[in-house]
Amino acid sequence: MNAPSKSAGDTQATGVAQPRRPRLPGVNLLPPVARRHLRRQVLAVLSREAPAPDYDAPLGDPGLFGPDSVTWKIHADFPSMMAGGLASLMLQALHPLALAGVWDHSAFRSDTLGRLRNTTAFVGRTTYAPRAPAEAAIERVRVIHRTVRGSAPDGRAYSADDPHLLTWVHCAGCWCFLRAYERYCHAPIPPAMQHRYVAEMGRIAEALGARGVPTSVSGLDDFFVQVRPDLAFDARTHETLRVLGSIRLPIPFAGFSRDVFMGAATALLPPWALDLMGRTGLQRLRDRAAARALRCIAPSVRDAMAEGGLAWRACRRTGADYAALFRWDTA
Repeated sequence: MNAPSKSAGDTQATGVAQPRRPRLPGVNLLPPVARRHLRRQVLAVLSREAPAPDYDAPLGDPGLFGPDSVTWKIHADFPSMMAGGLASLMLQALHPLALAGVWDHSAFRSDTLGRLRNTTAFVGRTTYAPRAPAEAAIERVRVIHRTVRGSAPDGRAYSADDPHLLTWVHCAGCWCFLRAYERYCHAPIPPAMQHRYVAEMGRIAEALGARGVPTSVSGLDDFFVQVRPDLAFDARTHETLRVLGSIRLPIPFAGFSRDVFMGAATALLPPWALDLMGRTGLQRLRDRAAARALRCIAPSVRDAMAEGGLAWRACRRTGADYAALFRWDTA
């Protein structure tokens, strides 16, 4: 995704210079001072204590995907990635065995923001970092997964390196990121490019140990049909969504920002998931209102988060045109 690191800036990067103000989708409403202020606020949410890899070198290193990939395009849009990531977490929580690993072995409930930062960092590194740190990020997750195992409340055994559970988590993410981009980036993704995205992201899932990973959007839909009998909305799922919905963000107007993104994320979920969650008509109406609000503010957020972001720096490293990431006619 396109979240900047704390130290990111125009003076850091080397390589081919980028246009100072690329033309991005939507109307940019904020003056420069407001853009910088908004960017600092978002950084306060996403900042992590752990050192980040160098996204500026070595020059020419395309990482795992490269600038011609569909993954670089979709993950470059910050507002839709945030909404899609939250939607993915909600969807993943409907699988009792996948949720059991998070429930028993992570600090999600006590350090929700830290867990979200780790997930965001993994997506950013595997998408835009040079190949060596991207592969190192995958290996770190594989090592962690080997220790995550136990029994769910119903007695069934689970393991974080279970290929089926890894495929479930992967498919939930792919589906939500696709739907979020189309809804909040105001840019329909050509069907062939959607299939390419699913196939590209499948390489990360398989590197983590997933098997039978779908390679097309229709494959995602078929997988969801297959797995739906295993899903449930139980007490743990309810508590997980409550924790997500009450996260404390270190920014002004934190409650409003959280509610907009959470509602916009929920609005992305497929009808069968909303039915399983028991989402009422009034709640769905509020979700759609939040989705409209995000569509209104997304251009300003997108504009503020462009310069110095991970996608921006990866483009400078590879000599690619950052603005081209938002043009599907060049895909």
